[in-house]
Amino acid sequence: MGFAKIIIHWTAGGYKPNSTDLKHYHYLIDGNGNVNHGIYKPEDNLNCNDGKYAAHTGGGNTGAIGVAMCGMLGFKNKGSVGAYPLKSKQVEACFKLCAELCKKYNIPVENVWTHYEFGKNHPTTTSAGKIDIIYLPPYPNVKANEVGGFIRNKIRWYYERL
Repeated sequence: MGFAKIIIHWTAGGYKPNSTDLKHYHYLIDGNGNVNHGIYKPEDNLNCNDGKYAAHTGGGNTGAIGVAMCGMLGFKNKGSVGAYPLKSKQVEACFKLCAELCKKYNIPVENVWTHYEFGKNHPTTTSAGKIDIIYLPPYPNVKANEVGGFIRNKIRWYYERL
Protein backbone atom coordinates (compact mmCIF):
# COMPACT_ATOMS: atom_id res chain seq x y z
CA MET A 1 0.00 0.00 0.00
CA GLY A 2 1.28 3.46 -0.85
CA PHE A 3 0.31 6.91 0.26
CA ALA A 4 -3.25 7.91 -0.49
CA LYS A 5 -3.33 11.54 0.60
CA ILE A 6 -1.72 14.60 2.10
CA ILE A 7 -3.54 16.50 4.84
CA ILE A 8 -2.60 20.16 5.37
CA HIS A 9 -2.98 21.80 8.77
CA TRP A 10 -2.05 24.82 10.79
CA THR A 11 -0.63 24.17 14.25
CA ALA A 12 -2.69 26.80 16.10
CA GLY A 13 0.57 27.83 17.78
CA GLY A 14 3.41 30.24 17.17
CA TYR A 15 5.78 30.47 14.22
CA LYS A 16 8.13 27.70 15.37
CA PRO A 17 7.26 24.02 15.83
CA ASN A 18 7.12 22.85 19.44
CA SER A 19 7.66 19.31 20.74
CA THR A 20 3.97 18.42 20.35
CA ASP A 21 3.92 19.68 16.76
CA LEU A 22 7.01 17.61 15.92
CA LYS A 23 5.23 14.45 17.14
CA HIS A 24 2.06 15.06 15.16
CA TYR A 25 3.21 16.18 11.72
CA HIS A 26 5.74 14.85 9.21
CA TYR A 27 6.64 18.32 7.96
CA LEU A 28 6.20 21.75 9.55
CA ILE A 29 6.72 25.05 7.78
CA ASP A 30 7.86 27.72 10.22
CA GLY A 31 7.19 31.44 9.98
CA ASN A 32 10.28 31.98 7.84
CA GLY A 33 9.13 29.41 5.27
CA ASN A 34 11.65 26.76 6.35
CA VAL A 35 10.60 23.12 6.26
CA ASN A 36 11.15 21.28 9.56
CA HIS A 37 10.95 17.49 9.79
CA GLY A 38 8.77 15.93 12.44
CA ILE A 39 9.83 12.96 14.58
CA TYR A 40 8.07 10.46 12.32
CA LYS A 41 8.80 9.80 8.67
CA PRO A 42 5.87 9.63 6.23
CA GLU A 43 6.49 5.87 5.89
CA ASP A 44 5.56 5.45 9.58
CA ASN A 45 1.97 6.28 8.59
CA LEU A 46 1.67 3.47 6.07
CA ASN A 47 0.70 1.25 9.00
CA CYS A 48 -0.53 2.96 12.16
CA ASN A 49 -1.23 -0.24 14.11
CA ASP A 50 2.04 -0.06 16.06
CA GLY A 51 1.24 3.36 17.56
CA LYS A 52 4.47 4.85 16.16
CA TYR A 53 3.18 7.35 13.64
CA ALA A 54 2.33 11.03 13.25
CA ALA A 55 -1.22 11.37 14.60
CA HIS A 56 -2.28 14.47 12.67
CA THR A 57 -5.77 13.63 11.39
CA GLY A 58 -8.25 11.79 13.59
CA GLY A 59 -9.68 8.94 11.53
CA GLY A 60 -7.38 9.57 8.59
CA ASN A 61 -3.75 8.94 9.50
CA THR A 62 -3.12 5.65 7.70
CA GLY A 63 -1.57 6.34 4.31
CA ALA A 64 -1.60 10.09 4.95
CA ILE A 65 1.27 12.56 5.06
CA GLY A 66 0.72 15.37 7.57
CA VAL A 67 1.98 18.83 6.60
CA ALA A 68 1.45 21.78 8.93
CA MET A 69 2.14 25.47 8.81
CA CYS A 70 3.20 26.89 12.17
CA GLY A 71 0.89 29.62 13.33
CA MET A 72 -2.67 30.82 13.84
CA LEU A 73 -2.62 30.79 17.66
CA GLY A 74 -5.70 32.69 18.78
CA PHE A 75 -7.53 32.52 15.43
CA LYS A 76 -11.26 33.17 15.80
CA ASN A 77 -12.27 34.37 12.33
CA LYS A 78 -10.93 36.40 9.41
CA GLY A 79 -11.38 39.58 11.42
CA SER A 80 -9.51 38.15 14.42
CA VAL A 81 -6.61 35.99 13.24
CA GLY A 82 -4.50 36.06 16.41
CA ALA A 83 -0.85 37.02 16.89
CA TYR A 84 0.63 34.48 14.44
CA PRO A 85 -1.19 34.71 11.11
CA LEU A 86 0.20 32.53 8.35
CA LYS A 87 2.66 34.43 6.14
CA SER A 88 2.87 34.47 2.36
CA LYS A 89 6.33 32.86 2.23
CA GLN A 90 5.09 30.17 4.60
CA VAL A 91 1.99 29.17 2.64
CA GLU A 92 3.90 29.22 -0.65
CA ALA A 93 6.59 26.97 0.87
CA CYS A 94 3.79 24.62 1.98
CA PHE A 95 2.28 24.50 -1.51
CA LYS A 96 5.69 23.83 -3.07
CA LEU A 97 6.46 21.08 -0.52
CA CYS A 98 3.11 19.42 -1.20
CA ALA A 99 3.83 19.47 -4.94
CA GLU A 100 7.19 17.80 -4.30
CA LEU A 101 5.55 15.18 -2.05
CA CYS A 102 2.85 14.49 -4.67
CA LYS A 103 5.55 13.87 -7.25
CA LYS A 104 7.79 11.80 -4.96
CA TYR A 105 5.01 9.54 -3.63
CA ASN A 106 2.78 9.56 -6.75
CA ILE A 107 -0.13 11.18 -4.92
CA PRO A 108 -2.69 12.91 -7.16
CA VAL A 109 -3.02 16.62 -6.34
CA GLU A 110 -6.77 15.97 -5.95
CA ASN A 111 -5.85 13.91 -2.86
CA VAL A 112 -4.38 16.89 -1.00
CA TRP A 113 -6.96 18.08 1.51
CA THR A 114 -7.15 20.49 4.39
CA HIS A 115 -7.93 19.07 7.82
CA TYR A 116 -11.21 20.98 7.60
CA GLU A 117 -12.13 19.22 4.34
CA PHE A 118 -11.23 15.81 5.72
CA GLY A 119 -13.42 16.38 8.77
CA LYS A 120 -16.30 17.68 6.67
CA ASN A 121 -16.11 14.60 4.43
CA HIS A 122 -15.70 12.21 7.39
CA PRO A 123 -18.21 13.51 9.96
CA THR A 124 -17.96 10.50 12.28
CA THR A 125 -14.22 11.05 12.93
CA THR A 126 -12.57 13.28 15.52
CA SER A 127 -11.50 15.50 12.61
CA ALA A 128 -15.10 16.66 12.16
CA GLY A 129 -15.39 20.33 13.02
CA LYS A 130 -11.69 21.17 12.64
CA ILE A 131 -11.14 24.67 11.29
CA ASP A 132 -7.70 24.25 9.77
CA ILE A 133 -7.70 25.47 7.14
CA ILE A 134 -10.69 27.74 6.57
CA TYR A 135 -8.75 30.97 6.14
CA LEU A 136 -5.46 31.96 4.50
CA PRO A 137 -4.32 35.39 5.76
CA PRO A 138 -2.13 36.06 2.67
CA TYR A 139 -5.20 35.44 0.50
CA PRO A 140 -8.05 37.07 2.47
CA ASN A 141 -10.57 36.98 -0.38
CA VAL A 142 -10.60 33.18 -0.61
CA LYS A 143 -13.78 31.97 1.08
CA ALA A 144 -13.69 29.13 3.63
CA ASN A 145 -15.38 26.63 1.30
CA GLU A 146 -12.93 27.54 -1.50
CA VAL A 147 -9.65 27.26 0.43
CA GLY A 148 -9.03 23.60 -0.45
CA GLY A 149 -9.54 24.16 -4.18
CA PHE A 150 -7.36 27.27 -4.07
CA ILE A 151 -4.58 25.29 -2.35
CA ARG A 152 -4.81 22.43 -4.88
CA ASN A 153 -4.58 24.93 -7.75
CA LYS A 154 -1.45 26.46 -6.20
CA ILE A 155 0.05 22.97 -5.71
CA ARG A 156 -0.70 22.13 -9.37
CA TRP A 157 1.15 25.29 -10.42
CA TYR A 158 4.26 24.20 -8.47
CA TYR A 159 3.90 20.57 -9.59
CA GLU A 160 3.94 21.59 -13.27
CA ARG A 161 7.27 23.35 -12.69
CA LEU A 162 9.07 20.42 -11.07
